[in-house]
Amino acid sequence: MKLNARLQTAQQSTSNSPIVLIHGLFGSLDNLGVLARDLGQDHTLLQIDLRNHGLSPQSSEMNYPAMAQDVVETLDEYDFEKAIIIGHSMGGKVAMALTAIAPERIDKLVLIDIAPVDYQVRRHDEIFTAINAVSAACVKTRQQAATVMREYLDEEGVIQFLLKSFADGEWKFNVPVLWEQYENIVGWENIPAWNEPSLFIRGGASPYVNESHRSQLLSQFPQARAHVVAGAGHWVHAEKPDAVLRAIHRFIDTTAAN
Repeated sequence: MKLNARLQTAQQSTSNSPIVLIHGLFGSLDNLGVLARDLGQDHTLLQIDLRNHGLSPQSSEMNYPAMAQDVVETLDEYDFEKAIIIGHSMGGKVAMALTAIAPERIDKLVLIDIAPVDYQVRRHDEIFTAINAVSAACVKTRQQAATVMREYLDEEGVIQFLLKSFADGEWKFNVPVLWEQYENIVGWENIPAWNEPSLFIRGGASPYVNESHRSQLLSQFPQARAHVVAGAGHWVHAEKPDAVLRAIHRFIDTTAAN
């Protein structure tokens, strides 16, 4: 499946590898914009909408091998032979799954606040309830939708994040499929070890990557490097963008030198 994508040519002439940015659950290609604005100075960028999100095609199938294959087909569409892949949350799992089906297409790998594990935890039920309440209320504007969502969600940042995918009374993500396929989204099937450097960035206050994940992470990514951003949660790139960008630049520069 070829995905909706936004191509941005590097602002400066460069031979650097292109970068592909992959958003998380309920997101869209705009969600990593704070990273794109910086990284786009020295790299050609491709921001993508995953299947069942944004303007990409919809499908009843929602698993990581299929989503990784979507990325391969989209790389082909844009003639990207190889790229630096950066993914947040669900997008990070898509990036990790790519190492199993097309490792030759990856130059470097950056995973933001996600681990290659089956979480077996439902963290989004309240969000689904709020999303469905908006749909049931038949509201048309983001302001009206926000009013409905505040009855179910306390975190204003989460509400505003979700509303980026609400337009003209419709959600851009495929709510029924995301609900039906939720176990696949939070789940994970172990993949063969990828013996290249990878950077795992996590928020120090986030539950998504912790010490209990260490052995499973290293068995699949034995050359993993870790960077913890103190005081940040799951949306670490939005909360502490400068710290995340410094870690990414350092990783790209040091692995290039090697």
